[in-house]
Order: sequence, then structure tokens, then C-alpha cells
Amino acid sequence: MDFPNCTVVDHPLVKHKLTQMRRVETSTASFRALLQEVSLLLAYEALRDLKVREEDIQTPMARTSAPVLDGKKLVLVAIMRAGQGILDGMLQLVPSARVGHIGLYRDPETLSPVEYYYRVPGQLADRDVVVCDPMLATGNSAVAALQRLKKSKPGSLRFVCLLACPEGLTNLREHHPDVHVYTAAVDERLDEHGYILPGLGDAGDRLFGTK
Repeated sequence: MDFPNCTVVDHPLVKHKLTQMRRVETSTASFRALLQEVSLLLAYEALRDLKVREEDIQTPMARTSAPVLDGKKLVLVAIMRAGQGILDGMLQLVPSARVGHIGLYRDPETLSPVEYYYRVPGQLADRDVVVCDPMLATGNSAVAALQRLKKSKPGSLRFVCLLACPEGLTNLREHHPDVHVYTAAVDERLDEHGYILPGLGDAGDRLFGTK
């Protein structure tokens, strides 16, 4: 199935590390380290089209004109709690980025998102914003987070996740056709509880060792 709003980063290293994360026997420490490594690789692709401008610099040999990032600082927004794992990896690549957090939990009965925390940089206008969450399952949390952020009129919005599924991608595209998704894989489907299959379990529990 083709999803025009999604780029699957299918680098061999991403595939290999994701397989290690899927294994039920992978420890919390290994899962955490692997998520940071994969997130850095996902960020490389998601930020490919950032604007640059030419700047005059002095090298040890001569003066030259060279590209530097243009515009306001990038903003990375993690959907709590598991989004922190992707955020940590991306910050290794762009340590100067501003950071925001959106706290959402999924109601177990309705599978709808409930917001309990919102803290992002005050001035998002004209900034490139990347929203991070390991799993794009039903897509309801992503849709809600993006809708909240759009009220601040960011210059652009992107969504980075470890795993997606057809249901989540369809939901996100219906509500936010302007937001592109970057992911390591698109899995088969959701189960009756709203978890991705074959997936890797609950990303937050595996990241923080809470189950």
C-alpha cells in the first residue's frame, strides 16, 4: 500500500537496529541505546530539506563562501512519554534545537488522546517543527498534537516515528495532509487494543523499563 505522506527510511542500519528492538529479549538498556541510534538516522532524512544560506568564512587556507542553516532555530517536540527517546537521539544531531513537550495519554476505552501537559517554545511562527513519537498506531495522539501546534502557526511541521501502520497514516493524512511522516517501517495493522502488529510492544514501557 502506498502512502504519499510517508517516507520509510530503509537504510540497512535502520532495518538491522529496528529488528534488534523488536526482539522480546532485548534489554531496556539496549532498547534505549538502539532508539537513540535509529532516531539520529531518521533525523538525518527528516531534516534533509532544511534551508541553508551562504556565509563568508575563513578556512586555514583561504576565504570562501559556505552553506550554513538559515532561519530561526529548529524546534523538536516530543509526545510524552515515549517521544523522549526519539528526542534524545535527534538532539545529538541538532543540539542547538529548541525543545517542547506535549503530554498525551490514550484513553483505554475510546483510544482517544487526553492532553495533560503542554509546554513548547513561545514563538513557533516561521519555525520548522518536528514532532516525535515512536509509534504511529491509531494516529489519534499525533493528530491531536499537530492540531494543537498549528494554533501557533509554525513554518512547517514534520512527524518522526519509529513504527507506523496503515490506520495511523490514513488518519494523519485525513486530518493533516500537509504533514509528512518519516518512519523506519510501516507494519501490517492494529490489533483490537490499538497496538501495532507485529510491532515491538509498548515503546514507553520498553524504553523506561516500566513493565
